[in-house]
Amino acid sequence: MRFTVLPGVYAPQEDTALLAGALSDESLPPGSAVLDVGTGTGALALAAARRGARVTAVDVSWRAVCAARLNAARTGLPIRVRRGNLFTPVRGESFDLVLANPPYVPAPVGGRRPRGAARAWDAGQDGRLVLDRICREVPGLLRPGGVLLLVQSALSDPGSTVGLLRGAGLKAAVIRRQRIAFGPVVRGRERWLRQRGLLSLAENEEELVVVRAEVPV
Repeated sequence: MRFTVLPGVYAPQEDTALLAGALSDESLPPGSAVLDVGTGTGALALAAARRGARVTAVDVSWRAVCAARLNAARTGLPIRVRRGNLFTPVRGESFDLVLANPPYVPAPVGGRRPRGAARAWDAGQDGRLVLDRICREVPGLLRPGGVLLLVQSALSDPGSTVGLLRGAGLKAAVIRRQRIAFGPVVRGRERWLRQRGLLSLAENEEELVVVRAEVPV
C-alpha cells in the first residue's frame, strides 16, 4: 500500500522491507501481542495487524504518531499508537513479538542528542545510542517464547547486539543480510565513517542486517 508520510517522518525504505520480510517468516497466531517501536509511518505495525495481531505502535515523534494513525485509519486496521521514548509508553506490558527499526547510523555529533527528523537515524558516534538500550530493556517486555526482530546497519556492530541479547539469556543471531547503495545520510558522512574505520576504503555499499532474539521457553 501507499503510506502517508508527513514531513520529518521516516519513510519506509530498504530496512523497513528487510524487517518486513523477517516478520513474514514468523509464526504469528491471531491475537498475538505485537509492539512496533520507532513505528514511523506504521508500515510494520500494519503488516502485523493484517495478520490478526493486537498491535501497539510507539514513536517519539508526534508527526510519526499522526502518520501512523492516518495510515491505520486508511486501512481500517486497529492499531494502538502511543507517543513516547522507546518502551516508556508500555511499561508493565508484555508482548509475543517486538519489532524495532531504531536509529543506527553513527553520527559525528559529540555528546549532543539528535533533534527533529535526525532522531530517526542518528545514533551517536558508534551508532549504538538506542541499540544498547533496546538490548538492555527488551528482555523484560517479552513473554516466554517471545521474539525480537531488529534491523540495523553493519556500521553499528551487529555482533555487539547479538552478544548483549545472548548475555541477557536470549537466543540471538543474525538471520538476514542485504547490501544496499549508500543513502543520503551515509553518503553525507562517508568521509567521516572511513576516517573512523567504520567503512573501509574498498566499501561502496552498506550492509543491513536483521537480528532475531527469542526468549527460551
